[in-house]
Amino acid sequence: MLRQYELVERVLAYEPEADEAMLNRAYVYTVQKHGSQKRASGDPYFSHPVEVAGLMTELKLDQETIITALLHDTVEDTLATPEEIEKLFGPEVARLVDGVTKLSKIEAMGETERAAENLRKFFLAMSEDIRVLLVKLADRLHNMRTLHFIKSEDKRRRIARETMDIYAPLAERVGMYEYMREMQLLAFEQLEPEAYATITGRLAQIRSSEGGQVDAIALGIKQALAEAGLKVEVSGREKHPYSIWKKMAERHVSFEQITDIMAFRVLTDSLDDCYRALGVLHTTWQMIPGRFKDYISTPKSNGYRSLHSSLIFENSMRMEVQVRTQEMHRTNEFGLAAHWAYKQDDKPDGQVGWLRDLIEIVDASHDAEELLEHTRLAIYQDRIFAFTPKGQLLQLPKGSTPVDFAYAVHSDLGSFAVGAKINGRHMPLRTALTNGDVVEVIKSRNASPQLSWLGFVVTGKARAAIRRAVRQKEKQELVAIGRKLFEEIVERLPSKIGKKAVKDAVRRLGLSSEDELMRAIGTAKLDDRQVMEALVPGSAKDLPEPEQWPKQERAISIRGLTPGVAFHLGACCHPVPGDRIVGIRVPDKGVEVHAIDCLTLASGVDADWLDLSWGDRTTGAIGRVRIVLYNRPGTLAEAAGIFAGNRANIVNLANINRDELFGTYEIDLEVSDLAHLTRIVSALRANDAVAQADRI
Repeated sequence: MLRQYELVERVLAYEPEADEAMLNRAYVYTVQKHGSQKRASGDPYFSHPVEVAGLMTELKLDQETIITALLHDTVEDTLATPEEIEKLFGPEVARLVDGVTKLSKIEAMGETERAAENLRKFFLAMSEDIRVLLVKLADRLHNMRTLHFIKSEDKRRRIARETMDIYAPLAERVGMYEYMREMQLLAFEQLEPEAYATITGRLAQIRSSEGGQVDAIALGIKQALAEAGLKVEVSGREKHPYSIWKKMAERHVSFEQITDIMAFRVLTDSLDDCYRALGVLHTTWQMIPGRFKDYISTPKSNGYRSLHSSLIFENSMRMEVQVRTQEMHRTNEFGLAAHWAYKQDDKPDGQVGWLRDLIEIVDASHDAEELLEHTRLAIYQDRIFAFTPKGQLLQLPKGSTPVDFAYAVHSDLGSFAVGAKINGRHMPLRTALTNGDVVEVIKSRNASPQLSWLGFVVTGKARAAIRRAVRQKEKQELVAIGRKLFEEIVERLPSKIGKKAVKDAVRRLGLSSEDELMRAIGTAKLDDRQVMEALVPGSAKDLPEPEQWPKQERAISIRGLTPGVAFHLGACCHPVPGDRIVGIRVPDKGVEVHAIDCLTLASGVDADWLDLSWGDRTTGAIGRVRIVLYNRPGTLAEAAGIFAGNRANIVNLANINRDELFGTYEIDLEVSDLAHLTRIVSALRANDAVAQADRI
C-alpha cells in the first residue's frame, strides 16, 4: 500500500502546483473514517481507496480526481456526509464523490434491475464529468485484483460477469486498453477457470520451450528497421489469454490451430516513420492478405491509432505487428485519461461522442431489460467503418444495416428512412454493411419506424428509437380512436359544449391532458356515462349503470330460465341477440349462455343443456370481431370511425399482432343484435384501411 508521502510525491512529480496540504488532509480523512474496517483479504479497508488513488496517479490525473479516489467510499461505507466533504474539500470534489457513490448500494433490487439502475446512474454521472468513470474503472480494477479473497463463489462470478459485460467494454470504449485487458483476464479466471488454467499453462510451456524466441524475433525486427535508418523500440509478448480463448470459441478451433499467438509492438518517433517501418516489414517478410488495418488514417471511436499487420516469419510462424508512435502508444493504453485536461468548463471531445448516444438510450428505454440490452449493444461489439456520400466516417458494430447507419447519422434520418443505396446500388434496409461501404439513406416525411426493423437492427440506439416511436404511434392511434368515440358521446349530450367543458372534464377525471382523456376513452378505461357526467354533470342519469354492461344479467333477458337464476354470456363465443342459443348449468356459477355453433359445445361438455331464446331486453350485448388493418397511419382511426358511425361502443381493444405490413386487433363491441354486428363487419370489409374482418 502506498504511504501518505509516497502518494503526495507522485502527484507533485507531474503537478507541482497541487495543493499538498489538501492531499495530506484527504489521505488522513479516509484513514480515520474507515478506521478499523477490514477487507475480505484481511487488509485495512482504507488500503483500497489509497490503491485506487495510486492508479489515478499513474494516469497523471489532477488533484481533484486523486482526492475523489481517496474519498470515493467514505459516504457509502462510513459516517461521512456529502456536506462535510464539500466543507473540507470543496464543491468539485463533493460532486465527483457523489457521482461515484451513486453507482453503488443498490443491493435491494433484483440482479437485472440493479444492473440496469447502475448503468442508468453511471451514464448520467459520466455525462456530467468523465472523471467519475475513470475513478470507477480504477475502483473496479483494484476490486478485481483482490476478488479471489471473497469466499462465495457465486458472488465472485457475479462480480466477474458484471466486469466482463460492463466495465471492461467501457474501459475499451474510452481507450483504456491496459485496464480492459487486466479486467478481462481476472474475470476470465473466475468465469472459465478450466479454460484459463489450460491456456495459461500452454502459454507457459511455449515460453519455456522456445528458448527466448520472442526476444530473438523482436531483435530481428529491430535490426531490419535499423538497417533502413529507423530508430524504434520493439517489444514482443504472447497474445492475451482471454483473447486467445475468445478466438478459439468464435472460430471453433483448438489452441494448436491459433497461428498468431505472438504479437510485437514497434514504437517510432514520428508519424512518417510508422509508414516507413510498415514498408520495411512488408518487404522483409511476407504479409498475410486481408490482415492489414490502418487505424491511423481511420482511428477507432475511442481515439485508438495504430497500424496492424500480420506477417509470416521464419519457419512459417505467423505473428501480428503493431506500429505506432510513442504518443499514440500512451493514448492507446490509457485512452481518454492520457490526455484529458481537467480545467474549469472543459467538455468531452469527439472521442466520447458515443456518451450522447448512451444518454439517448437511457431516456428511450422502457424498462430494465431494454436498458441492459441497448447499452450492452452500444458498448460491446466489434466495429466496421462506413461512409456517408459526403465522406463522413461512421463506426458501427459488425452486422449493422442502413437503418443502424441512419440512426447513427441522426435520429430524424433513421425515423424517416424508406430505402438505401449502398455503393450506388439500391439495397434492402436489412442488408448488412461491410467495411468501406458508402451508404446513402433515402427518406420520406410520410414514413415512420417499423416494428419489423427490430428483427435486423443491431445498435442499441436504433433499437431504443424504434421502440419509442412504435409506442408513440400506438398512443396516437388510440387518441384518434378515442376522439371518434368522444364525438359520438358528445352528440348524445342534451346541449352543445365548448372547449371549457372539455378542460373541466379533464380536471374532474383527474387526467393531465385532453389527449390522455381521448386515450382513456379509446382503451375503454372510461365508459360513456363517466365521460358524459364529466362534461355535463347530471346528463347521464337516464343511462344504464356501467356495471350492468359487462355482466349483462339485467340489461339482457333470456327466455327459458327459471326466474331468479343467474346467467352470463359465454366469453368463448360472445353470443348476441339473433344467434340461436343454449344454456349450460355450471355449478356455483348459474347458467352459461352459448351460441349453438360454439366450439366449446362442439368439443363436448359434460353438463345439463337448456333450450333458451332471447327475451325483450337486448341492451349491452357484446360481440367480438377480429380485424386486420394495413400498417399505415390512420387505419385504426378509420376503423373507429366505422364503429362510431354504426353507433357501436368499444368495450375492449387488444393488439394481437403487428408487423411491417399489417396490424391485427380483437375488439369487443356493444351491439343491439346480430344484424347490427353483421352491418359493422360488412362496413369494415368495404373499407380500404381493412385487409380482413371477421366475427369471432
